[in-house]
Amino acid sequence: MTTANLPNGLTLRDFDRATGSLAARLPEPLRPLATIAYNVAWSWLPGASELFEAIDPELWHFTRHNPVRLLVEATPQVLGAAAADPAFVDRVDAAAAALQQDLERPFSGDLDPDRPVAFLCAEFGLHESLPQYSGGLGVLAGDIVKEASDLALPMVAVGLFYRLGYFQQRLDAAGWQHESWVPYDPATGPLIRVTDSNGQQMLVRVPVRGSDVVARVWQVQVGRVPLFLLDTDLPVNEPAEGWTTARLYDSDPDIRLAQYTVLGVGAIRVLRALGIEPGVVHLNEGHAAQAALELAADEVARGATFHDARESVRQRCVFTTHTPVAAGNETYPPETLLSALPSLPQRLGLEPHELVDLGRVHAGTHEPAGMTPIAIRLARSTNGVSERHGEVARAMWNDLFPGPVEDVPIRHVTNGVHLPTWMGLHFRGLLDQYLGEGWWRRAEDPATWEAVQDIPDELLWGARQLARRDLTTWIRDRSATDRLRRGESLDYVAAALDTMHPDVLTVGFARRVAAYKRLNLLTRDVDRMISLLTGDQRLQLLIAGKAHPKDDGAKGIVRDLFAYRGSRAIAERVVFIEDYDIEVGRRMTSGCDVWLNVPRPPLEASGTSGMKVVLNGGLNLSVLDGWWAEGYDGTNGWGIDGSIDPDHGHQDHEHSQALFELLSKEVLPTFYDRGKDGVPHGWVQMMKASLMTLGPQFSATRMMRDYERTVYPGHTVR
Repeated sequence: MTTANLPNGLTLRDFDRATGSLAARLPEPLRPLATIAYNVAWSWLPGASELFEAIDPELWHFTRHNPVRLLVEATPQVLGAAAADPAFVDRVDAAAAALQQDLERPFSGDLDPDRPVAFLCAEFGLHESLPQYSGGLGVLAGDIVKEASDLALPMVAVGLFYRLGYFQQRLDAAGWQHESWVPYDPATGPLIRVTDSNGQQMLVRVPVRGSDVVARVWQVQVGRVPLFLLDTDLPVNEPAEGWTTARLYDSDPDIRLAQYTVLGVGAIRVLRALGIEPGVVHLNEGHAAQAALELAADEVARGATFHDARESVRQRCVFTTHTPVAAGNETYPPETLLSALPSLPQRLGLEPHELVDLGRVHAGTHEPAGMTPIAIRLARSTNGVSERHGEVARAMWNDLFPGPVEDVPIRHVTNGVHLPTWMGLHFRGLLDQYLGEGWWRRAEDPATWEAVQDIPDELLWGARQLARRDLTTWIRDRSATDRLRRGESLDYVAAALDTMHPDVLTVGFARRVAAYKRLNLLTRDVDRMISLLTGDQRLQLLIAGKAHPKDDGAKGIVRDLFAYRGSRAIAERVVFIEDYDIEVGRRMTSGCDVWLNVPRPPLEASGTSGMKVVLNGGLNLSVLDGWWAEGYDGTNGWGIDGSIDPDHGHQDHEHSQALFELLSKEVLPTFYDRGKDGVPHGWVQMMKASLMTLGPQFSATRMMRDYERTVYPGHTVR
């Protein structure tokens, strides 16, 4: 592959060099696999992952589904056997042709390929084999760039390369979380070394604390979208400078501020070095806010006043805020901000206190300064990520704007999920049969989903049964291994082998562990929970999630769950899955019948895990906050009151009781109410209502069309 429709005429010289080197190691019939392996589109291209798994299933598992590493480490005998199989070679050629055809599609819509959207984010969750994400923000960023590729929208993306990624989680026998970090070798993944016009490693310099931190540039090809990642792990840097991009969301606030500087300033300098003039710069969360300041500094260097530069930059930047939680809107003492950016006031033509005021809600006070106010002030458009979050954000940032809260210029674009990534094979195959060719490219159109009503109940239920069976089979092995690793008793390990029955209602709860997510609601009434686990109509519960390394309170929530593992019912029917990542999330959302989400309102900006469950015939039981507040209609799942209650103890009690009431009196009876054919027809009707009402509304296709039509227009329009 030597040509493709990439924004701004970007070449694939470095891509061809990397794929050529890998292809040279392969038998000639398998060489197209090198091109596929270096484009993350393989992870959602139908049949591509199965190709790599078929070469060496054990090695595929060992490499965490990393096709580049698989092809590097597979033995000549294994590769030779695959190359000698004509049917396999035909599949390879078909997958390569499908990828090439996708890359050669013309750009769609009115956005200008010569001035693409530059999408900036601190993390990108593309696949478990590329651990450059911590949770929801990164996974959403991954879905955005994937969908931009599918829709043929001109986009480039910029982030950071974290050599140690986010942490790996292990629990001890008491349930206490321990963290470890494993280095990621770029040579074993789909990272392509970006070179300059002289063929040398491309480097950019970013001023941090009075020194120039040097960052090299890696590229990950995500379908049609190039993702550029900045990496400071270079000998030329001092140790602390080189450590800047070592770990995602490092616990040290000074290191995090340095990361955000490299992200924002470095992104603009990388784009400039590549000859890319973006029509719009999309700041995805406040971490990237310094990109707007770098653009303004460029204008000032060309003779503009800061006032004029700010207005010019505002026409080019848009900002998405993702959370009302304080930890997601980090602030810094003025001296910390200024010590990290000592040259920036002069470059902007400002006094130091004027720079600090850009990051304060109330200028001229002694408040700390943060990136979110900077992003809001320097963007022409700010949006939350659900309808309710838009309302919360307007109230939260009202003091930045004179006038009543309803006039605050913050809108919303509700999140959506990338259907080809998150829909499992069982439901994908069934919907391919009934919704028509290429239906997933029309996922935002409600008419696309109308044919779901015509799917026979027994077929839809059969797909749900198969998805649950696959999940429970995987869980048995995974939970037994986790318990053995923790040094649990053999009786407790044996209980894991008896757990997760394929015919039992399976309930999932998985997300980042934080106090406002309220995982502890499940243990407020342990006796009632045990009765649900052991009754004639029983359920089984899957839990997963990571607490931040410095959040001992959240770690305590996980530990408290383990206090009840002495109960045989809990040992057999409740499983905590360690090291929550994209693979765990994909398996759980594809196999669970019901998805729980019980955040304290109004702190759930959106949430997306429940949207993924929808695509696999699962139902949601959630607090009416975030996306579920606009998705729930009474026929497509269950809702818990989302009103704000300042008495948190009272609210937790009420919500816990509501959760158990719904499970015992509505969810379980509906699931086990079977017809003579063994099908729970009432449940299946809810599945159909969920797919038809939520599928189009919460697809990434709809989300990206909203950005394309309502947020991006401006300089990007040709």
